[in-house]
Amino acid sequence: MNPNSSKQVQINFSGLGCWLTLFGVIWLLGAVGLGWLVKSLAVLVVLLLVAPVLGFIGLRFWLRRNLVQASCPVCSTPLTGIKGAETRCLNCGTPLHTELDGFSRVAEEGTIDITAVDVTVEAKPILPEGD
Repeated sequence: MNPNSSKQVQINFSGLGCWLTLFGVIWLLGAVGLGWLVKSLAVLVVLLLVAPVLGFIGLRFWLRRNLVQASCPVCSTPLTGIKGAETRCLNCGTPLHTELDGFSRVAEEGTIDITAVDVTVEAKPILPEGD
């Protein structure tokens, strides 16, 4: 049997002294009459912790309402844009306007927007040379 080993129970509360010191300083400031300083610092810390969370939630809400994902009306390439903005298709270079339900082609005043042209070719007989 080892005489140096004993059956003592040791409990280690690491970091407890830091918290006790913090609460002691808060109590001391309140006792001296500077409790308003502690409250204002607490409000500032809470605002610093809550502001990024509220900003992230607000950004997600705004993107859900204003981000449009649709395909190009000319080449059917999937695109993403912000509602009301003008953009160009990355594949075909067509200028597009972003609307709530998708993309539309931007045409200048007086231009006719043609999406398809039917060209029929009549076969003509090839004549030999000299005739």
